[in-house]
Amino acid sequence: MNKEQKQPKRLRMGVVVSDKMDKTVVVESMRTYIHPRFEKVIRKKRKFKVHDPESKAKTGDQIEFYEGKPVSKTKYMYLAKVLEKVVNNS
Repeated sequence: MNKEQKQPKRLRMGVVVSDKMDKTVVVESMRTYIHPRFEKVIRKKRKFKVHDPESKAKTGDQIEFYEGKPVSKTKYMYLAKVLEKVVNNS
């Protein structure tokens, strides 16, 4: 693979669980698959810290994010776009 040819970014989707940190949101991403032996649907959740420099995402929003260069010890995901904003009825 040449330097000009970059691998396409693998986008993940998830829901913002926390936006209390500065320039960072915690996103919960769920993966579903069928167990090979028991043929049962398995749901696995995983939380990622996503870099959000402009603080666009708020708690409850559905976002798209991708993996990149590490920003800190635990933060290596970057916000691609906000897919669905949550509406506050209060």
